[in-house]
Amino acid sequence: MKKIEVVAAIIKKDNKILSTERGYGDLEGYWEFPGGKIEPGENKEQALKREIMEEMNVEIEVGDFITTVEYDYPDFHLTMHSFICELEGDFKLLEHHAAKWLTRDELDDIKWCPADVEIVDAIKSKAII
Repeated sequence: MKKIEVVAAIIKKDNKILSTERGYGDLEGYWEFPGGKIEPGENKEQALKREIMEEMNVEIEVGDFITTVEYDYPDFHLTMHSFICELEGDFKLLEHHAAKWLTRDELDDIKWCPADVEIVDAIKSKAII
C-alpha cells in the first residue's frame, strides 16, 4: 500500500479553530485542517509553512505538536502530524472551497475527512479550545 506523510495546521484564533473545505479529489466537500505533503529535505515545520503559503497565501507561526494520526484510506496509508499554528496576516483560499472558524461546540457540526476526526478528538481531549 502506498504511504503518504503529511502535516496539518491547527490554526487557532480567539478560541476558535480554522477548518477548510476540500476543493478537489475523492474527499471533495469534506472538511480538513489545511496542510499537505512533506517534501524531501524538509522538516515538518518547514513543510507546514510552505503548504500553508501555497494553499492560503499567508505565513504561519508553528507552535506545539498535537498528535500524529495513522489512517488507512482505501488506496493509501496516511501519516499526519498536526501542530497548533497562528496566522501572521490574513489568508486567501487558493485550493479550498470554503473556510470556517469553529468553536469547541461546533467541531462536530461539519463532515470531517476521516483521518482529521482523530485530530478533532485530540483537540477536545487536550482542551486546546
